[in-house]
Amino acid sequence: MDLGLSGRTALVCSSTGGIGEAIARTLAAEGADTVVCGRRGHRAKEIAAGLPRAVGIEVDLLAEDGPAELFEATVAAFGPPDVLVLNGPGPKPAPAADVGVTDVDVALEALLRQHIRLVTQALPAMRERGWGRILAVGSSGIAAPLPNLALSNLGRAALAAYLKTLAAEVAADGVTVNLLLPGRIETDRTAAVDAANAAHSGRTVAEVEQASIASIPARRYGRPAEFAAAAAFLCSAPASYITGTALRCDGGLVRSL
Repeated sequence: MDLGLSGRTALVCSSTGGIGEAIARTLAAEGADTVVCGRRGHRAKEIAAGLPRAVGIEVDLLAEDGPAELFEATVAAFGPPDVLVLNGPGPKPAPAADVGVTDVDVALEALLRQHIRLVTQALPAMRERGWGRILAVGSSGIAAPLPNLALSNLGRAALAAYLKTLAAEVAADGVTVNLLLPGRIETDRTAAVDAANAAHSGRTVAEVEQASIASIPARRYGRPAEFAAAAAFLCSAPASYITGTALRCDGGLVRSL
């Protein structure tokens, strides 16, 4: 299937590893001019150097001016983004009973406010051109809050509410807005969460992983490339009538419809 991404500009946030890197590689393979970015500038440039048409940009999206710097660098390299993938590391694992107000502020800054700043920068050009794709990497915690991840559940749910509202406002302008929800994907973040759950429950990491895999109907963790394939489709031309959705890519982990 031709995804219609050749010559489009794709900005993939936090793409120096894990899910973000997989998405950047997939979009680049589909012909998109791709911006790889993250705090590890050397890694961003290393990944970009191996892609057909890409640049690597060092940026700290948690800095106040990080989103503006990233947007300006993208415009300088390839023009305003046609595809904006919102992605970022989750906040520290914590049970809801241990969450403080300061923790909430930090989580909302990372998972909500910085993403809104990027959307605000990218949206006007998308609407003017009549074509745009905004895709956020969320979490299955939006559909079913995950234990010991209270801050992630909170911040990602807030972003989902914002994007769902936005989707209805810009659909007539040719801009789609969707979420893609990972379950347990083989990444460093998943390994860190398993380690935190092991420490919290008194079990070994292997025991936590085995219990987690047993809860997934597919009986395994997902691969970053599988998640990236779903992301590329939602960013594609053929997905032009899909907006305001939250698609799960979780091996059947969440049992509700």
